[in-house]
Amino acid sequence: MIISKKYNTPAWRFVLFLTMLQFTACGTTGLHNTKVEAKKIAITDVLPETTAIESYIAPYRNIINRELDSVLAYAPETFDKSKGKWNTTIGNLLANATFTKADTLFYIRKHLHIDFCLLNHGGIRSVIAKGPVTTRTAFEVMPFENSVKIVALKGSLIYEMADYIAREGRAHPLAGITIILNPDKQVKEIYIKDKPVDKDHIYNVATIDYLISGGDNMFFFAENEGIYDLDYKLRDLYIDYFKDIDTLPVITTQHIITE
Repeated sequence: MIISKKYNTPAWRFVLFLTMLQFTACGTTGLHNTKVEAKKIAITDVLPETTAIESYIAPYRNIINRELDSVLAYAPETFDKSKGKWNTTIGNLLANATFTKADTLFYIRKHLHIDFCLLNHGGIRSVIAKGPVTTRTAFEVMPFENSVKIVALKGSLIYEMADYIAREGRAHPLAGITIILNPDKQVKEIYIKDKPVDKDHIYNVATIDYLISGGDNMFFFAENEGIYDLDYKLRDLYIDYFKDIDTLPVITTQHIITE
C-alpha cells in the first residue's frame, strides 16, 4: 500500500493502525449462545386438530387399518404366556407354527428338515385374545423385525441349551423336542422327534436372528456348525400360518417335563 507524504506521519500512521485493527476485530467476532430456554408442550386433546394434515393422511390410515383388521383365523380361547410354568399354549402355538412353516421352506430350498424349534419367552409381546385373529394380532404378538434362521448344532450343545432352559425356569416356546428334568431341575434326558439326543449328531434348529446373536444370553448358538437364513420375518410367518388355518389349535404338549 502506498501512502502519500501528506499522511505519512507518525500521527496518521497511528490513526490508520487503529482503523485497520477495528475492521479486523469486527471481521473475526462471532455470535455465541449465552442462554438456552425450552418448555414442554404436551400433545393432548386441548391442541386443535390440523384439518389439512388429517385430510391428507386419512386415506392412508384407512387402508392400513383395513389391512390390519382383516380376519385370518379364529382363536377358540385366549392364548396367554403367563399361564404355565414350563409350557404355555401360546408358546406351543408359535413354536409349532414356526417349525411347520420353516420346515417346509427349508426342505424346498435345501432338501433338509428341521429337527426342532426354540424361540424366546420374552419375544411374545401380547396375548392372542379369544375371537377373530387378524393381521394386527400378528403385529401385536411380534412387533419386532426378527427373522427366522436355521442353526446347525451338535447334540452336545443341545444339552447346554437344555441346561440353560432349566436354569432360566421360563416357558421358552419349543416344538419337536422334549426335555426331562429330575427333581433338582437338572437335565436328565432329551428327546428330539421321540429319539434320544446323540451328542455327536448335527441337529437343525429353527430360531431367530436375535437369539443367534446371543439375545437372552443364549450364547450356545455361537458354537454352531452353520447358519441358514430363510429371509423370512417371524411376523410374516405368523401371518401366513394364520391364513392357512381356520381355527388356532390349542396345543398342550409338555416339552419340559419335571419328575
